[in-house]
Amino acid sequence: MALCTWEGAMKLKTLLLVSLFVLAGSLALGLSASAQQAMPSDAQLLRTYNANREISLVGTVVKYETASENPPMGAHVSIQTPSGQVDVHLGNAKLLEASHLSLNAGDNVRIIGEPMALGEGTYFAARIVQKGTLAVAVRNPKGFPLKPASTLTQAQKEALRGVR
Repeated sequence: MALCTWEGAMKLKTLLLVSLFVLAGSLALGLSASAQQAMPSDAQLLRTYNANREISLVGTVVKYETASENPPMGAHVSIQTPSGQVDVHLGNAKLLEASHLSLNAGDNVRIIGEPMALGEGTYFAARIVQKGTLAVAVRNPKGFPLKPASTLTQAQKEALRGVR
């Protein structure tokens, strides 16, 4: 009789151990699968601006366009860096104009921003453009292009005062 009780206890113990291992294995697989889904691809990372990934480009202006044909829409500058030519999206050209920043071929510039994905390619999204001692923010830290505070002259502002 004692032998039967011992066999039953061993079967129960074995069954509990096997069940525990199956449960632990299922949890481990579930956690690794959710961790893999949480890791975005490089292309997904490049679709959202992150100020922690910003880099600084230093180079010479090759060409500046206030309204480029290349996407994204807005001002673009091509700069020659030691590692090659880079197309940089600057956003709203009127913001640069309002800040008295002009870009001409041959100008030395420093641009802080990051590469961004667009379709199958990439472009460099500038957040700060610096020429000499003048630095202009063209994007906010979340990567959204800024607009000039106002494009109206002082006389135009005075003429609109009181109009509702």
